[in-house]
Formats: sequence, structure tokens, C-alpha cells
Amino acid sequence: MSNVNDKISNLVKSGELVRLKKGFYTFSKAYLTKPIDLISVANTLYTPSYVSFDYALSYYGMIPERVSEITSATSKNEKLFETPVGRFSYKKVPLKAYSVGIDWFYDEDEGGRFIATPEKALCDKIRYDRGIGTLTQGAMVDYLKYDLRLEITKPLNAELIEEIATAYRSRNLKTLSQVVEKGKV
Repeated sequence: MSNVNDKISNLVKSGELVRLKKGFYTFSKAYLTKPIDLISVANTLYTPSYVSFDYALSYYGMIPERVSEITSATSKNEKLFETPVGRFSYKKVPLKAYSVGIDWFYDEDEGGRFIATPEKALCDKIRYDRGIGTLTQGAMVDYLKYDLRLEITKPLNAELIEEIATAYRSRNLKTLSQVVEKGKV
């Protein structure tokens, strides 16, 4: 076993491999044929998890900001990894809310990846924004438009948002589902 560890250690020292966490490595930029898939890295660093919050909203083109931290949801304790390829944070969500609204993508190059649906990413973001209080429908529209600067490219699924709101037991998410149902966003 020490031969394998010695080999890995030598590859890290020579710059061929980059250590992301104990037992988890990637090739350095010089040896990559394409950029590292940060969603796959996020899914693998801490499991179970799915990419959500600002990173997923940016991935779907729903917010104009470039997001550098990859934030995921997990059913386990919160965690943070500072790695050479990026900063990965994990927020704990209730078990009932965890499994609602997750997409699984598969391609032959990257394998399977878990990411929140646009609705779930938005719900996760709103649910964990501690500073907003309880919003009326008008205040929710303003929050989405002016605070998040949300850009809706495809219609959101009000029924899915309602299901997520029930799982989270969140008034603000119920309000969001009503706003979406009425076509105010």
C-alpha cells in the first residue's frame, strides 16, 4: 500500500496531480484536456449533496453575477473545502426537503451529476437568506427583481415550488409559489 501512497505523493510533488482532499485528487491544468467539471467535484467532495443556491442559479442563467463559490445542499452537517480548483461549501437542508427538486445529468465524459432544478435552487436560496423576513407577494416580487436580479428564461413550475415549500414548511416559499402561479415572475 505504501507504494501507491508514495507514487501519489511523488505525483503531487511533481505537479502532475493536485490534492483536493485526503484521498481525492485531480490532474493539474497542464495534464487536463478540458476544464474540470466543478459540479462533479462538488458532488464527489462531500456526499450526499447536490449543487444549488447561487451557483445553480448562475448555471441556469437566472442571475447575472459570476459565482466563484460552488454551494451545495446536503443532508449532513455543513462543510467547507478550500481547494486549488475552487471553494466548495455545503449547507444542511432538512431531510424532507433534500430530495425534492433535484436533477441528475449524465454524460459519458463527466458521468452523473446532481444539481438542483431552477425551482429548487431558487427555493434553497430564498430559504437560507436569513435577512429577508416574511415577505408579502409584492415584497417577494421586489426581492426577486431587485435583490436577486432574477432573470426567468423559462417558466417556473409553481407545483414543484409548492411541493418544496411544503417540505421546507416555509411561508416565503408558499408566497413564491403563489407569485409564480399568478405569473408575476
